[in-house]
Amino acid sequence: MNNPAADPVIRADGLGKIVPSPAGPLAILADVSFTIAPAEAFAIVGVSGSGKSTLLGLLAGLDLPSSGRVQLDGIDLGTLDEDGRARVRAGTVGFVFQSFHLLANLTALENVMLPLELAGRSDARALATEILERAGLGARQAHYPRQLSGGEQQRVAIARAFAPRPRVLLADEPTGNLDRGTAVRIVDLLFALRAELGTTLVLVTHDERLAGRCDRVLVLEAGRIASLDATGAGS
Repeated sequence: MNNPAADPVIRADGLGKIVPSPAGPLAILADVSFTIAPAEAFAIVGVSGSGKSTLLGLLAGLDLPSSGRVQLDGIDLGTLDEDGRARVRAGTVGFVFQSFHLLANLTALENVMLPLELAGRSDARALATEILERAGLGARQAHYPRQLSGGEQQRVAIARAFAPRPRVLLADEPTGNLDRGTAVRIVDLLFALRAELGTTLVLVTHDERLAGRCDRVLVLEAGRIASLDATGAGS
């Protein structure tokens, strides 16, 4: 799916992140550089504490690096204030997390409609209904999160992330709270929607099988790139 000749949708140049600790400054990331092409599926893997989630947060502009820069869709996030970065995210990025982050007082349909309504879409209900149908939840639209299984809640979260048709979807351990069978179905949905909509997928995962479905895999060790290789999945 990826097109290496296209301008990258994400560019990381020399990223470093240092945080204070009782023992002194702690380097979470050091000299991390790569690009991600439009419509590419890109996995970030590594043991706990290797810097995966920190890196994902920097790519989204949720945090700023101590050194280096991130360009998202051609925009240098380091030149923007917090509100500016939020505006770029709102127009470009969708998120899926390990914990589903659904609003308990909203139905499945209302949860998926929310980002569309915030974007001022007059067709929010129709779009949300359509993508919930694609996610196999047409009969569950009026249910609240507490009435849904874990797998159903994650499908709602995926539908909500894809509903605004983001250019980039960032997923942080999206199957981490699910049993193996449910996780496989969630991954199938994630990759099906990604392929259908041409979305760039950046995926943090411990699951080697999930990473193997991506075009490339970046391995972090102690905050540095240990390897960055194509998997053959996109060929």
